[in-house]
Parts: sequence; C-alpha cells; structure tokens
Amino acid sequence: MSVESLNLFPFDSSSLLVALPEIFLLSAIVVVLLLDLFLVKNFKQVTYYLTQVSLLITGLLAFDLIGHAETIIFSNSFILDDMASVFKVFMMGATMVAMVYSRHYLVQHSLFRGEFFVLVMLSVLGMMVMVSGYSLLTLYLGLEIMSLSLYTLIAIARQRAVAVEAALKYFVLGAISSGLLLYGMSMIYGISGGLNISDIAAFASNSDLSSREALIINFGLVFLVIGIAFKLGAVPFHNWVPDVYQGSPTAVTMFLSTVPKIAAVAMLVRILVDGLSAMQPYWSDLFMVLALLSIALGSVVALMQTNIKRMLAYSTISHIGFIMLGFTTGVVTGYGASVFYILVYVLMSLAAFGMIILLNKKGFEADLISDYKGLSKSSPWFALMMLVVMLSMAGVPPFIGFYSKFFILQQVVSAGFVTIAIIAVVFAVISAYYYLQIIKSMYFDEADKEATIFAPMDMQLVLSINAVLILVVGLFPDFWMKLALSLL
Repeated sequence: MSVESLNLFPFDSSSLLVALPEIFLLSAIVVVLLLDLFLVKNFKQVTYYLTQVSLLITGLLAFDLIGHAETIIFSNSFILDDMASVFKVFMMGATMVAMVYSRHYLVQHSLFRGEFFVLVMLSVLGMMVMVSGYSLLTLYLGLEIMSLSLYTLIAIARQRAVAVEAALKYFVLGAISSGLLLYGMSMIYGISGGLNISDIAAFASNSDLSSREALIINFGLVFLVIGIAFKLGAVPFHNWVPDVYQGSPTAVTMFLSTVPKIAAVAMLVRILVDGLSAMQPYWSDLFMVLALLSIALGSVVALMQTNIKRMLAYSTISHIGFIMLGFTTGVVTGYGASVFYILVYVLMSLAAFGMIILLNKKGFEADLISDYKGLSKSSPWFALMMLVVMLSMAGVPPFIGFYSKFFILQQVVSAGFVTIAIIAVVFAVISAYYYLQIIKSMYFDEADKEATIFAPMDMQLVLSINAVLILVVGLFPDFWMKLALSLL
C-alpha cells in the first residue's frame, strides 16, 4: 500500500493560520496552568492579568481574520468565515468584561484561584471550536469541551452545598441532552453518510428522498432540536436554568448566562440553517412551539421571584424564546434578527450581573430584590445604570433592548405569523413588571441599611461603560442589524 493512499487527511501548514486564535488560546491555557502551579499566594493576581492578555490577543487575532475569504480546513471540519470571526471577537470581549467583574467577587468570597481562569479559557476554547465547527463531530467536540469546563466552574465553591447541587443537576441533565444530541447526529450521519455540514446540506436538499429517508432525517432532527434547546435553556428543557443560576457563584452565573449563548446560537446556525435549511418547514414548527412556551413561562414565572438571580434566569428563558422566534421565519433577515438579539442580550446580561456583583461584599451577596432598596440615595449613578439595564431588558425605547425585540417581531409579522407576534408582545408587556419592580425598589423604597460599594475602580468604570453602551448602541441600531445580517 502506498504512502499516498494512507494519507487520508492531507495536512497543509498554511491552514494553521486560519485556526491561529484557537492555537494561541490553547497555548496560553497551558502556560497559565503551569505558571499558576509555581506562583506564591501573593502573586496569584498574575494569573488574572495573563488571562486578560491572552483573551485580548486571541480577540485581536480573530479580528484580523474578519474579511478573510471563506476557508474550510482539516478535512472540511473547520470553517473560517465572517460569522466565526465576529462571534469570536464578541466572545473574547464579553469574557474579558466578565473577568473584570468577577475579580472583585472572587476576592471577596475567597474563590480567587488560578483554576477559575483556566476553566474559563478552556470553556471559551470549546465555544470557539463550536463557532467554527463545520462537521457534526467538531461541533460535538467543542460542545463537550465547553460543557465539562462549565460543570466544574459551577462547583468551584465547594464549601457551598447549593453550588455543588447546581453543578450535579447541570451535569446530569447536560449529559442526557448531550446523549440526545449525539443520537440525533448519529441518525443524520447514518442516513446521509456524511458528517460535514456541506454533505448533509446536499443530502437534505435532494428532491429524490424516499419517504423512509425523510422520516429518519426528521426523527434525527427532533433530537438535534432537543439538544440545542437544552443548551439554550428553552422550555420545556429549562429546569436546570433557575436552580443553576441561583446556586452558582454570581461570577460563574454571569459567565454562564452570556458567552455560551453565543456559541449555542452559532451551533444552531451551522446545523439547522447551513446544514438542514431544506428541512426548515419541519424544524421551524418545533421552534415555534418552544419559543412560545419559553416566552410565556419565562415572563409569568419571573413575576413571582424574590431572588434577582432566579428572576434573571426566567428572564433569560423569555429572551431565548424571542431568539428562537427569529429562526421560525425561514428567511435570512429573521436569522439575522436572532443573531442581533443574542449579541444585545449578552451586553445587557453582563451589565445586570455586574450590578449584582458591584453590591457584593465579604459574606454577603446582593441577590435579593430587596437588597436594592434605596440604591438611588446611596449611589445615584449606579442606580441610574441599573435603571438603563432594566428598561432595556424590558424593551423600552430608545434602549437597544427595544430594537432587538422590534426586529424579531418585524420579521415574524413579515413571515405572516401575526397572531404569534401579538402573543409575544402581550408577554413582553407582562415581563416589564418584574423589571419595573427593581426600579421601584431602587427609587421609591426606603433602604433597611445603606448600600456601600467596595468594588475597585476598574470594575466601576467598565460597568459604567457597559451600561452607557446599552443606550448609545440603541441610537444606531441599523448599523448593528446590518452587521448581523452580513454574517449569514
């Protein structure tokens, strides 16, 4: 047998440039992990700064690849396109902001350890693989790298029973959903004979499919949708979301609620839009049901919450419902509206959890709505910032949260689903109540004790910029919507 016949996976060293951000981040993880072993306690801050520098350089490398010609490497399993590059830049930026917020929390709660930063970078690496995955195998590999890191992050506060319980719940349900997703992938592979997205797309668009082949691919499609819906936290696969959000350390909850959602949406685009767009009439019906259930349950159950982290968990479920609505339209503008929504949601969620961390101090977590009573008197600036975040999440103009909902509903109406749009608007109005409840506590309720802010200046500055961006970006929504559309 010749050497050429054994070379099933031809390797071109120039292809490494396409995956340079991932290669650099993996190298940085090894360096940070080894360095942390030898650093004495007084120099542990070095790990934090190395992590931030690593994320910054990775983001710059990804930014440099924006506009690069679409390239598929590693035997058609890894793709570089504008969606992958822009998503990676957003993920790096969001993770860096989350790390700035987390540092204060980790120090206050004796969780400032090198493994926290290593696990965050490992999960980000998994997300990057998901975003560029062009094979079912690569997508699943990225998903597992991300998920295993997140399971460990949630349980990092080992002394807290609720954190360990949250990690176990997330692990068990996550393992089940991964199994369902893998089963769906195996069925798609078994009937199509290909793992690559392009091969699956070619098979699904074949007009000569037999009824048996169509049945099997639709059956596999159901399992794929269930697996992705779990990762997004859509109803009825949402049971882990409120418990994990409440039980996890707030720094972990913030990270969990933001950056992984971008990777999950990217996976959804790769599999369903790029790979199974020919089956859109089938999976869009599933999405319609999941979206309406998520919007309804998330909006109503959040009304009864007194814990702000749990309230934001149900709020997330509602937002995920709106994102899924965009995919039911079956048009590129609808998908673009969903991409725009997820990026806006990450911006808002970072600011919301940043405010929770801002009021944290040793032995105390500001995770009850009542903890925000009278904040306008003790800290008028940050009360104003929280006001901006809550109004944006409620969808009040001119904040960016209004336009994210508006673009989704516009596409839903254009697709002919007027009744669905009306139902979504009704629940969006209902959901405004629990956001206004926090505003009422800050501005109209008397504080039981004065809230004192001990957060470092860098966190206060970044949080202020984060909140101001919610208003500023809302003044130029068309530019960001066009950017989202250009990625698809």
